[in-house]
Amino acid sequence: MIAVIGTFRFPADSLAAARPLMRAVIEATLAEPGCRVYAYAEDIAEAGLFRVTEVWTRREALSAHFETAHMRQWSEQRASLGFFDRRITAYELGEAIEL
Repeated sequence: MIAVIGTFRFPADSLAAARPLMRAVIEATLAEPGCRVYAYAEDIAEAGLFRVTEVWTRREALSAHFETAHMRQWSEQRASLGFFDRRITAYELGEAIEL
């Protein structure tokens, strides 16, 4: 399993336009083979800060994700809205332990 954790930002004046685009990319990504979790969470205390959580069954599925049409479109859309400060890290996980 691969976990992807990170953050990114949008300027406050772009948030209304960005939210429906984020919903669309989330829905499209969740339908991809190998995607278990794909979520953006808006920070309550800091306008424009979003936290990213992803879980993929294998590295190849994550690599294929970056080649999809919806990710190419999302890259263009977010750039036009002033997307910045992207800090994303992928982690290779061992066996899951349910708590």
